[in-house]
Amino acid sequence: MGASGISIWQLLIVLLIVVLIFGTKRIKNIGGDLGGAIKNFRKGMNEAEKIEDDLGDLDLGGSESSSEEAPEKESDTKDQDHS
Repeated sequence: MGASGISIWQLLIVLLIVVLIFGTKRIKNIGGDLGGAIKNFRKGMNEAEKIEDDLGDLDLGGSESSSEEAPEKESDTKDQDHS
């Protein structure tokens, strides 16, 4: 008996029933379609990560310029306080 309580014989019987119902050609097509779907999903995830990295690089460039502006504004307010 397996860890989940299903023996190898029970799995073989289920597999035999699935083959009898769908046929080997149809199961092969389903497997190919499933493999293609997984491949396209991974490709989409990689493209999304690449776009995210590109946008992250742009954000870093924008945040540096805003941090340079912040001290200027701070010095402007100090000048106004002393006036």
